[in-house]
Amino acid sequence: MGPLSPARTLRLWGPRSLGVALGVFMTIGFVLQLLGGPFHRRLQPLAPSLRPAFLSCPPRQRLVFLKTHKSGSSSVLSLLHRYGDRHGLRFALPARYQFGYPRLFQASRVKGYRPQRGGTQLPFDILCHHMRFNLKEVLQVMPSDSFFFSIVRDPAALARSAFSYYKSTSSAFRKSPSLAAFLANPRAFYRPGARGDHYARNLLWFDFGLPFPPEMRAKSRNLHPSRDPNAPELQVLPSGAGPQAQALNPNALIHPVSTVADHGSQIPSPASFHMGSSSFIQWGLAWLDSVFDLVMVAEYFDESLVLLADALCWGLDDVVGFMHNAQAGREQGLSTVSNSGLTAEDQQLTARARAWNNLDWALYVHFNRSLWARIEKYGQHRLQTAVAELRARRQTLAKHCLVGGEASDPKYITDRRFRPFQFGSAKVLGYILRSGLSPQDQEECERLATPELQYKDKLDAKQFPPTVSLPLKTSRPLSP
Repeated sequence: MGPLSPARTLRLWGPRSLGVALGVFMTIGFVLQLLGGPFHRRLQPLAPSLRPAFLSCPPRQRLVFLKTHKSGSSSVLSLLHRYGDRHGLRFALPARYQFGYPRLFQASRVKGYRPQRGGTQLPFDILCHHMRFNLKEVLQVMPSDSFFFSIVRDPAALARSAFSYYKSTSSAFRKSPSLAAFLANPRAFYRPGARGDHYARNLLWFDFGLPFPPEMRAKSRNLHPSRDPNAPELQVLPSGAGPQAQALNPNALIHPVSTVADHGSQIPSPASFHMGSSSFIQWGLAWLDSVFDLVMVAEYFDESLVLLADALCWGLDDVVGFMHNAQAGREQGLSTVSNSGLTAEDQQLTARARAWNNLDWALYVHFNRSLWARIEKYGQHRLQTAVAELRARRQTLAKHCLVGGEASDPKYITDRRFRPFQFGSAKVLGYILRSGLSPQDQEECERLATPELQYKDKLDAKQFPPTVSLPLKTSRPLSP
Protein backbone atom coordinates (compact mmCIF):
# COMPACT_ATOMS: atom_id res chain seq x y z
CA MET A 1 0.00 0.00 0.00
CA GLY A 2 1.36 3.43 -0.94
CA PRO A 3 1.62 6.46 1.31
CA LEU A 4 -1.60 7.60 2.91
CA SER A 5 -3.21 10.88 2.03
CA PRO A 6 -3.91 13.43 4.80
CA ALA A 7 -7.55 12.27 4.94
CA ARG A 8 -6.48 8.65 5.39
CA THR A 9 -3.93 9.68 8.02
CA LEU A 10 -6.71 11.40 9.97
CA ARG A 11 -8.50 8.08 10.24
CA LEU A 12 -5.79 6.85 12.52
CA TRP A 13 -6.74 9.55 15.01
CA GLY A 14 -9.99 9.75 16.96
CA PRO A 15 -11.87 12.90 18.05
CA ARG A 16 -10.28 14.89 20.85
CA SER A 17 -12.05 15.90 24.03
CA LEU A 18 -14.69 18.59 23.67
CA GLY A 19 -12.75 21.14 25.68
CA VAL A 20 -9.85 21.02 23.23
CA ALA A 21 -11.93 20.50 20.11
CA LEU A 22 -13.96 23.70 20.24
CA GLY A 23 -13.19 26.25 17.54
CA VAL A 24 -13.50 26.54 13.80
CA PHE A 25 -12.27 23.43 12.02
CA MET A 26 -11.58 23.12 8.36
CA THR A 27 -11.84 20.10 6.12
CA ILE A 28 -9.96 18.84 3.12
CA GLY A 29 -11.32 18.35 -0.42
CA PHE A 30 -11.69 15.13 -2.26
CA VAL A 31 -10.50 14.24 -5.78
CA LEU A 32 -13.21 12.64 -7.91
CA GLN A 33 -12.37 9.46 -9.74
CA LEU A 34 -13.53 8.64 -13.23
CA LEU A 35 -16.55 6.50 -13.91
CA GLY A 36 -15.71 3.01 -15.08
CA GLY A 37 -16.00 -0.67 -14.37
CA PRO A 38 -17.93 -3.56 -15.80
CA PHE A 39 -21.48 -3.33 -17.12
CA HIS A 40 -24.35 -5.71 -16.73
CA ARG A 41 -24.26 -8.50 -19.30
CA ARG A 42 -27.93 -8.14 -20.38
CA LEU A 43 -28.16 -4.36 -20.71
CA GLN A 44 -26.79 -2.15 -23.42
CA PRO A 45 -23.52 -0.40 -22.53
CA LEU A 46 -23.48 3.30 -21.83
CA ALA A 47 -23.17 5.73 -24.69
CA PRO A 48 -19.55 6.61 -25.52
CA SER A 49 -19.96 10.10 -24.03
CA LEU A 50 -20.59 8.54 -20.60
CA ARG A 51 -17.61 6.24 -20.59
CA PRO A 52 -14.51 7.23 -18.64
CA ALA A 53 -11.69 8.95 -20.45
CA PHE A 54 -9.34 6.31 -19.09
CA LEU A 55 -10.00 2.64 -18.46
CA SER A 56 -7.08 2.25 -16.10
CA CYS A 57 -8.76 3.16 -12.81
CA PRO A 58 -9.22 -0.01 -10.76
CA PRO A 59 -12.58 -0.50 -9.01
CA ARG A 60 -12.51 0.20 -5.28
CA GLN A 61 -13.39 -2.96 -3.35
CA ARG A 62 -12.46 -2.16 0.24
CA LEU A 63 -15.57 -0.44 1.52
CA VAL A 64 -16.97 0.79 4.83
CA PHE A 65 -20.63 1.79 4.64
CA LEU A 66 -22.25 3.28 7.73
CA LYS A 67 -25.84 2.07 7.42
CA THR A 68 -27.89 4.83 9.04
CA HIS A 69 -31.48 4.16 10.08
CA LYS A 70 -34.52 5.09 7.96
CA SER A 71 -32.44 6.86 5.30
CA GLY A 72 -32.68 4.59 2.29
CA SER A 73 -29.65 2.67 3.53
CA SER A 74 -31.22 -0.76 2.97
CA SER A 75 -31.22 -0.06 -0.77
CA VAL A 76 -27.52 0.81 -0.64
CA LEU A 77 -26.87 -2.33 1.42
CA SER A 78 -28.62 -4.37 -1.28
CA LEU A 79 -26.26 -3.17 -4.01
CA LEU A 80 -23.24 -3.86 -1.77
CA HIS A 81 -24.53 -7.38 -1.08
CA ARG A 82 -24.93 -8.02 -4.80
CA TYR A 83 -21.59 -6.52 -5.79
CA GLY A 84 -19.66 -8.39 -3.12
CA ASP A 85 -21.51 -11.63 -3.81
CA ARG A 86 -20.88 -11.38 -7.55
CA HIS A 87 -17.17 -10.58 -7.13
CA GLY A 88 -16.43 -13.03 -4.35
CA LEU A 89 -15.59 -10.36 -1.77
CA ARG A 90 -15.43 -11.10 1.94
CA PHE A 91 -17.88 -9.33 4.24
CA ALA A 92 -17.29 -8.37 7.86
CA LEU A 93 -20.53 -9.88 9.18
CA PRO A 94 -22.26 -9.60 12.54
CA ALA A 95 -23.12 -12.76 14.45
CA ARG A 96 -26.79 -11.88 13.99
CA TYR A 97 -27.92 -8.84 11.97
CA GLN A 98 -26.40 -5.86 13.77
CA PHE A 99 -23.09 -5.13 15.48
CA GLY A 100 -24.38 -4.77 19.03
CA TYR A 101 -26.43 -1.66 18.21
CA PRO A 102 -27.09 0.74 19.96
CA ARG A 103 -23.71 0.22 21.60
CA LEU A 104 -20.66 1.52 19.80
CA PHE A 105 -19.16 -0.87 17.26
CA GLN A 106 -16.57 -3.32 18.56
CA ALA A 107 -14.27 -5.31 16.28
CA SER A 108 -14.79 -8.39 18.44
CA ARG A 109 -18.38 -8.56 17.19
CA VAL A 110 -17.27 -9.35 13.62
CA LYS A 111 -17.73 -13.01 12.88
CA GLY A 112 -14.41 -14.71 12.15
CA TYR A 113 -12.29 -11.85 13.53
CA ARG A 114 -9.65 -13.47 15.75
CA PRO A 115 -6.53 -11.29 15.84
CA GLN A 116 -5.43 -12.68 19.18
CA ARG A 117 -4.91 -16.15 17.73
CA GLY A 118 -1.94 -17.31 15.70
CA GLY A 119 -2.00 -17.59 11.93
CA THR A 120 -2.97 -15.19 9.18
CA GLN A 121 -6.16 -13.17 9.56
CA LEU A 122 -8.12 -13.22 6.31
CA PRO A 123 -8.81 -9.63 5.21
CA PHE A 124 -12.32 -8.23 5.00
CA ASP A 125 -13.45 -6.29 1.95
CA ILE A 126 -16.81 -4.83 2.96
CA LEU A 127 -18.20 -3.67 6.32
CA CYS A 128 -21.78 -2.50 5.82
CA HIS A 129 -24.29 -3.73 8.42
CA HIS A 130 -26.00 -1.71 11.14
CA MET A 131 -23.69 -0.31 13.76
CA ARG A 132 -23.04 2.79 15.78
CA PHE A 133 -19.87 4.10 14.19
CA ASN A 134 -16.65 3.76 16.17
CA LEU A 135 -13.64 4.58 13.99
CA LYS A 136 -10.98 3.18 16.30
CA GLU A 137 -12.63 -0.25 16.30
CA VAL A 138 -13.54 -0.14 12.60
CA LEU A 139 -9.85 0.30 11.80
CA GLN A 140 -9.14 -2.92 13.68
CA VAL A 141 -11.16 -4.70 10.99
CA MET A 142 -10.77 -2.61 7.83
CA PRO A 143 -7.68 -0.96 6.31
CA SER A 144 -7.41 2.81 6.65
CA ASP A 145 -7.45 3.28 2.86
CA SER A 146 -10.93 1.77 2.60
CA PHE A 147 -13.61 3.91 0.99
CA PHE A 148 -15.81 5.25 3.81
CA PHE A 149 -19.32 6.40 2.93
CA SER A 150 -22.80 6.80 4.40
CA ILE A 151 -26.20 8.38 3.71
CA VAL A 152 -28.31 11.07 5.43
CA ARG A 153 -31.94 12.10 5.12
CA ASP A 154 -33.91 15.23 5.94
CA PRO A 155 -34.72 14.92 9.68
CA ALA A 156 -38.36 15.81 9.02
CA ALA A 157 -38.83 12.87 6.65
CA LEU A 158 -36.73 10.64 8.88
CA ALA A 159 -38.88 11.53 11.91
CA ARG A 160 -42.05 10.48 10.09
CA SER A 161 -40.55 7.15 9.10
CA ALA A 162 -38.94 6.51 12.50
CA PHE A 163 -42.15 7.27 14.40
CA SER A 164 -44.05 4.71 12.34
CA TYR A 165 -41.31 2.10 12.41
CA TYR A 166 -40.08 2.42 16.01
CA LYS A 167 -43.29 3.33 17.83
CA SER A 168 -43.23 0.06 19.78
CA THR A 169 -39.48 0.32 20.42
CA SER A 170 -39.02 3.90 21.58
CA SER A 171 -40.63 4.76 24.93
CA ALA A 172 -41.04 8.38 23.79
CA PHE A 173 -42.87 7.41 20.62
CA ARG A 174 -44.91 4.74 22.39
CA LYS A 175 -46.29 7.24 24.91
CA SER A 176 -47.24 9.78 22.22
CA PRO A 177 -50.55 9.45 20.33
CA SER A 178 -49.08 10.91 17.12
CA LEU A 179 -45.94 12.44 15.69
CA ALA A 180 -47.63 15.87 15.71
CA ALA A 181 -48.38 15.51 19.42
CA PHE A 182 -44.83 14.41 20.10
CA LEU A 183 -43.24 17.32 18.22
CA ALA A 184 -45.63 19.82 19.78
CA ASN A 185 -44.16 19.02 23.20
CA PRO A 186 -41.37 16.43 22.84
CA ARG A 187 -40.00 16.87 26.36
CA ALA A 188 -43.28 15.59 27.75
CA PHE A 189 -42.45 12.19 26.24
CA TYR A 190 -38.70 12.07 25.69
CA ARG A 191 -36.21 11.10 28.39
CA PRO A 192 -32.50 10.99 27.43
CA GLY A 193 -31.20 7.49 27.97
CA ALA A 194 -34.63 5.87 28.19
CA ARG A 195 -34.98 2.59 26.33
CA GLY A 196 -35.13 3.13 22.58
CA ASP A 197 -35.24 6.91 22.82
CA HIS A 198 -32.13 7.33 20.68
CA TYR A 199 -34.58 6.71 17.81
CA ALA A 200 -36.59 9.77 18.87
CA ARG A 201 -33.97 12.51 18.61
CA ASN A 202 -30.89 13.11 16.44
CA LEU A 203 -30.77 9.54 15.20
CA LEU A 204 -28.25 10.32 12.46
CA TRP A 205 -25.84 12.01 14.87
CA PHE A 206 -26.18 8.98 17.14
CA ASP A 207 -25.51 6.50 14.31
CA PHE A 208 -22.40 8.42 13.28
CA GLY A 209 -21.08 7.76 16.78
CA LEU A 210 -20.57 11.40 17.66
CA PRO A 211 -20.66 12.48 21.30
CA PHE A 212 -23.55 14.66 22.39
CA PRO A 213 -23.35 18.10 23.99
CA PRO A 214 -23.34 17.89 27.80
CA GLU A 215 -26.89 19.21 28.07
CA MET A 216 -28.17 16.35 25.88
CA ARG A 217 -26.49 13.50 27.73
CA ALA A 218 -28.44 11.19 29.96
CA LYS A 219 -27.78 11.42 33.67
CA SER A 220 -28.42 7.73 34.01
CA ARG A 221 -28.43 4.74 31.66
CA ASN A 222 -26.23 6.83 29.37
CA LEU A 223 -26.30 5.57 25.79
CA HIS A 224 -23.71 8.12 24.75
CA PRO A 225 -20.49 7.00 26.46
CA SER A 226 -17.45 9.21 26.25
CA ARG A 227 -14.63 8.29 23.91
CA ASP A 228 -11.76 6.13 25.01
CA PRO A 229 -9.51 8.50 26.99
CA ASN A 230 -6.49 6.76 25.52
CA ALA A 231 -7.63 7.23 21.93
CA PRO A 232 -5.44 9.46 19.73
CA GLU A 233 -6.72 12.97 19.17
CA LEU A 234 -8.15 14.56 16.05
CA GLN A 235 -5.65 16.55 14.00
CA VAL A 236 -6.94 20.05 13.30
CA LEU A 237 -6.37 21.16 9.73
CA PRO A 238 -5.16 24.71 9.04
CA SER A 239 -7.48 27.35 7.66
CA GLY A 240 -8.17 27.03 3.95
CA ALA A 241 -7.14 23.38 3.83
CA GLY A 242 -9.46 22.54 0.98
CA PRO A 243 -12.55 23.44 -1.05
CA GLN A 244 -14.88 21.87 1.52
CA ALA A 245 -13.50 24.07 4.31
CA GLN A 246 -16.46 26.19 5.35
CA ALA A 247 -18.29 27.05 8.53
CA LEU A 248 -21.90 25.93 8.80
CA ASN A 249 -24.41 28.74 8.99
CA PRO A 250 -27.61 27.04 10.16
CA ASN A 251 -29.71 30.16 9.60
CA ALA A 252 -28.72 30.53 5.96
CA LEU A 253 -30.92 29.27 3.16
CA ILE A 254 -29.26 26.51 1.19
CA HIS A 255 -30.04 26.62 -2.52
CA PRO A 256 -28.93 23.38 -4.15
CA VAL A 257 -28.68 23.32 -7.89
CA SER A 258 -31.91 22.22 -9.55
CA THR A 259 -32.14 18.45 -9.50
CA VAL A 260 -31.65 16.74 -12.80
CA ALA A 261 -34.76 14.66 -12.38
CA ASP A 262 -37.35 16.61 -10.47
CA HIS A 263 -37.60 20.25 -9.54
CA GLY A 264 -35.31 22.72 -7.88
CA SER A 265 -35.72 23.07 -4.13
CA GLN A 266 -34.26 24.82 -1.18
CA ILE A 267 -33.78 23.81 2.41
CA PRO A 268 -35.10 26.47 4.75
CA SER A 269 -33.61 26.38 8.20
CA PRO A 270 -36.40 26.70 10.79
CA ALA A 271 -36.39 29.93 12.74
CA SER A 272 -36.56 27.97 15.99
CA PHE A 273 -33.33 26.07 15.20
CA HIS A 274 -30.96 26.45 18.16
CA MET A 275 -27.36 25.43 17.69
CA GLY A 276 -26.33 25.25 21.30
CA SER A 277 -22.57 25.26 20.74
CA SER A 278 -21.94 25.98 17.07
CA SER A 279 -18.23 25.24 17.44
CA PHE A 280 -19.10 21.84 18.91
CA ILE A 281 -21.15 21.02 15.80
CA GLN A 282 -18.46 22.39 13.50
CA TRP A 283 -16.00 20.07 15.21
CA GLY A 284 -18.25 17.07 14.59
CA LEU A 285 -18.81 17.95 10.94
CA ALA A 286 -15.11 18.59 10.30
CA TRP A 287 -14.23 15.25 11.84
CA LEU A 288 -16.79 13.45 9.66
CA ASP A 289 -15.39 15.19 6.58
CA SER A 290 -11.95 13.87 7.46
CA VAL A 291 -13.23 10.29 7.74
CA PHE A 292 -15.93 9.85 5.10
CA ASP A 293 -15.13 10.00 1.40
CA LEU A 294 -18.77 10.46 0.41
CA VAL A 295 -22.04 11.05 2.23
CA MET A 296 -25.07 10.40 0.06
CA VAL A 297 -28.34 12.31 0.43
CA ALA A 298 -31.52 10.24 0.40
CA GLU A 299 -33.63 12.94 -1.25
CA TYR A 300 -31.19 12.88 -4.18
CA PHE A 301 -30.72 9.14 -4.15
CA ASP A 302 -30.08 8.52 -7.84
CA GLU A 303 -27.72 11.48 -8.12
CA SER A 304 -25.86 10.08 -5.11
CA LEU A 305 -25.64 6.64 -6.76
CA VAL A 306 -24.04 8.12 -9.86
CA LEU A 307 -21.47 9.93 -7.72
CA LEU A 308 -20.85 6.72 -5.79
CA ALA A 309 -20.21 4.77 -8.97
CA ASP A 310 -17.87 7.51 -10.13
CA ALA A 311 -15.91 7.57 -6.87
CA LEU A 312 -15.60 3.77 -6.76
CA CYS A 313 -14.76 3.47 -10.47
CA TRP A 314 -17.75 1.16 -10.88
CA GLY A 315 -20.15 0.92 -13.79
CA LEU A 316 -23.72 2.20 -13.47
CA ASP A 317 -24.97 -1.38 -13.57
CA ASP A 318 -23.16 -1.97 -10.27
CA VAL A 319 -25.41 0.58 -8.56
CA VAL A 320 -28.71 -0.19 -10.29
CA GLY A 321 -31.15 -1.83 -7.91
CA PHE A 322 -34.59 -1.82 -6.32
CA MET A 323 -35.73 0.08 -3.23
CA HIS A 324 -35.68 -2.06 -0.10
CA ASN A 325 -37.40 -1.68 3.28
CA ALA A 326 -39.87 0.83 1.81
CA GLN A 327 -43.10 1.23 3.76
CA ALA A 328 -46.48 0.85 2.08
CA GLY A 329 -48.44 4.07 1.67
CA ARG A 330 -45.28 6.05 1.07
CA GLU A 331 -43.69 7.03 -2.22
CA GLN A 332 -41.42 4.51 -3.83
CA GLY A 333 -38.23 6.47 -3.73
CA LEU A 334 -37.41 9.46 -1.58
CA SER A 335 -38.88 12.87 -2.21
CA THR A 336 -37.04 16.17 -2.30
CA VAL A 337 -36.92 18.54 0.63
CA SER A 338 -38.96 21.34 -0.89
CA ASN A 339 -41.85 22.71 1.17
CA SER A 340 -43.84 23.45 -1.97
CA GLY A 341 -47.18 21.66 -1.95
CA LEU A 342 -47.17 21.08 1.80
CA THR A 343 -50.06 22.28 3.92
CA ALA A 344 -49.41 24.85 6.64
CA GLU A 345 -49.74 22.05 9.20
CA ASP A 346 -47.17 19.90 7.40
CA GLN A 347 -44.79 22.84 7.11
CA GLN A 348 -45.09 23.44 10.85
CA LEU A 349 -44.48 19.74 11.53
CA THR A 350 -41.42 19.85 9.27
CA ALA A 351 -39.99 22.91 11.04
CA ARG A 352 -40.55 21.37 14.46
CA ALA A 353 -38.95 18.08 13.44
CA ARG A 354 -35.86 19.87 12.15
CA ALA A 355 -35.62 22.03 15.27
CA TRP A 356 -36.00 19.08 17.64
CA ASN A 357 -33.40 17.11 15.68
CA ASN A 358 -31.05 20.08 15.51
CA LEU A 359 -27.84 18.06 15.28
CA ASP A 360 -29.26 15.94 12.47
CA TRP A 361 -30.40 19.09 10.68
CA ALA A 362 -26.85 20.47 10.87
CA LEU A 363 -25.56 17.17 9.44
CA TYR A 364 -28.10 17.26 6.67
CA VAL A 365 -27.46 20.89 5.66
CA HIS A 366 -23.72 20.26 5.63
CA PHE A 367 -23.78 17.10 3.55
CA ASN A 368 -26.47 18.43 1.23
CA ARG A 369 -24.12 21.33 0.50
CA SER A 370 -21.12 19.06 -0.06
CA LEU A 371 -23.14 16.77 -2.36
CA TRP A 372 -24.13 19.63 -4.62
CA ALA A 373 -20.59 20.99 -4.65
CA ARG A 374 -19.55 17.55 -5.83
CA ILE A 375 -22.26 17.57 -8.50
CA GLU A 376 -20.95 20.90 -9.78
CA LYS A 377 -17.49 19.35 -10.21
CA TYR A 378 -18.94 16.25 -11.85
CA GLY A 379 -20.95 18.32 -14.32
CA GLN A 380 -24.71 18.76 -14.36
CA HIS A 381 -25.27 17.69 -17.95
CA ARG A 382 -23.12 14.62 -17.45
CA LEU A 383 -25.02 13.80 -14.27
CA GLN A 384 -28.39 14.34 -15.92
CA THR A 385 -27.50 11.85 -18.66
CA ALA A 386 -26.22 9.27 -16.17
CA VAL A 387 -29.27 9.55 -13.89
CA ALA A 388 -31.61 9.09 -16.86
CA GLU A 389 -29.65 6.00 -17.89
CA LEU A 390 -29.70 4.65 -14.33
CA ARG A 391 -33.48 5.03 -14.07
CA ALA A 392 -34.07 3.51 -17.49
CA ARG A 393 -32.05 0.45 -16.52
CA ARG A 394 -33.86 0.13 -13.20
CA GLN A 395 -37.19 0.23 -14.99
CA THR A 396 -36.00 -2.37 -17.51
CA LEU A 397 -34.88 -4.68 -14.71
CA ALA A 398 -38.17 -4.23 -12.84
CA LYS A 399 -40.23 -5.12 -15.90
CA HIS A 400 -38.00 -8.08 -16.65
CA CYS A 401 -37.75 -9.48 -13.10
CA LEU A 402 -40.90 -8.55 -11.20
CA VAL A 403 -44.56 -9.42 -11.31
CA GLY A 404 -46.27 -6.16 -12.21
CA GLY A 405 -42.90 -4.48 -12.60
CA GLU A 406 -43.03 -3.03 -9.09
CA ALA A 407 -42.97 -3.74 -5.35
CA SER A 408 -45.75 -5.88 -3.84
CA ASP A 409 -47.71 -6.04 -0.61
CA PRO A 410 -46.00 -8.59 1.65
CA LYS A 411 -49.23 -10.60 2.02
CA TYR A 412 -48.84 -11.70 -1.60
CA ILE A 413 -45.20 -12.78 -1.21
CA THR A 414 -45.35 -16.51 -0.53
CA ASP A 415 -41.66 -17.24 -1.10
CA ARG A 416 -40.03 -16.61 2.27
CA ARG A 417 -36.70 -15.88 0.59
CA PHE A 418 -38.16 -12.62 -0.71
CA ARG A 419 -40.57 -11.62 2.05
CA PRO A 420 -39.07 -8.70 3.97
CA PHE A 421 -39.05 -8.61 7.75
CA GLN A 422 -42.19 -6.87 8.99
CA PHE A 423 -41.69 -4.38 11.79
CA GLY A 424 -43.55 -1.30 12.92
CA SER A 425 -47.06 -0.18 12.07
CA ALA A 426 -46.65 0.09 8.28
CA LYS A 427 -46.22 -2.81 5.87
CA VAL A 428 -42.75 -3.24 4.41
CA LEU A 429 -42.99 -3.89 0.67
CA GLY A 430 -41.12 -6.64 -1.15
CA TYR A 431 -40.86 -8.29 -4.54
CA ILE A 432 -42.32 -11.25 -6.42
CA LEU A 433 -40.27 -12.66 -9.28
CA ARG A 434 -41.80 -13.44 -12.66
CA SER A 435 -41.87 -17.07 -13.72
CA GLY A 436 -40.12 -18.38 -16.79
CA LEU A 437 -36.83 -16.57 -16.29
CA SER A 438 -33.69 -18.15 -17.68
CA PRO A 439 -31.31 -19.62 -15.06
CA GLN A 440 -28.90 -16.70 -15.44
CA ASP A 441 -31.65 -14.09 -15.22
CA GLN A 442 -33.24 -15.94 -12.30
CA GLU A 443 -29.97 -15.69 -10.37
CA GLU A 444 -29.57 -11.97 -11.03
CA CYS A 445 -33.22 -11.17 -10.31
CA GLU A 446 -33.01 -13.08 -7.04
CA ARG A 447 -30.03 -10.94 -6.05
CA LEU A 448 -32.04 -7.81 -6.80
CA ALA A 449 -35.14 -8.93 -4.89
CA THR A 450 -33.60 -10.57 -1.81
CA PRO A 451 -34.21 -8.51 1.38
CA GLU A 452 -31.29 -7.56 3.57
CA LEU A 453 -31.80 -10.14 6.33
CA GLN A 454 -32.09 -13.08 3.96
CA TYR A 455 -29.12 -11.84 1.94
CA LYS A 456 -27.03 -11.53 5.07
CA ASP A 457 -27.87 -15.16 5.91
CA LYS A 458 -26.91 -16.17 2.37
CA LEU A 459 -23.54 -14.44 2.65
CA ASP A 460 -23.01 -15.93 6.10
CA ALA A 461 -23.58 -19.47 4.78
CA LYS A 462 -21.25 -18.76 1.86
CA GLN A 463 -18.41 -17.48 4.06
CA PHE A 464 -18.94 -19.88 6.93
CA PRO A 465 -20.28 -23.10 5.41
CA PRO A 466 -21.51 -25.52 8.03
CA THR A 467 -19.06 -28.24 8.80
CA VAL A 468 -20.26 -31.79 8.30
CA SER A 469 -19.23 -34.10 11.08
CA LEU A 470 -18.08 -37.50 9.90
CA PRO A 471 -19.29 -40.50 11.91
CA LEU A 472 -16.71 -41.75 14.35
CA LYS A 473 -14.99 -45.00 13.39
CA THR A 474 -15.63 -47.63 15.98
CA SER A 475 -13.05 -50.27 16.75
CA ARG A 476 -13.80 -53.93 16.06
CA PRO A 477 -15.31 -55.48 19.16
CA LEU A 478 -13.04 -57.81 21.04
CA SER A 479 -13.74 -61.52 20.82
CA PRO A 480 -15.05 -62.98 24.04
